[in-house]
Amino acid sequence: MLGENHSLNNDFPEYKDTISALSKSDEKFAEKAKQYNQLDKEIRVLELKDAPIDDETMHQMKLDRAMLKDLLYQRLLSENK
Repeated sequence: MLGENHSLNNDFPEYKDTISALSKSDEKFAEKAKQYNQLDKEIRVLELKDAPIDDETMHQMKLDRAMLKDLLYQRLLSENK
């Protein structure tokens, strides 16, 4: 769905407390989370404006977002063992 919010808290509500704690205590996690959320917001804005960029660029942005999301999710899983 176009313009869908994929923020970490929205996609992983069960890890909301962990996301908050790691964002405060783990500088690397906080930076990657910030980067992820900014990229997600940029993608949503572009989608809602009918993506005024080429398809290849949009595809790369979504790939980058997916890679960041996977990295952050793996960190969340390791924190909750």
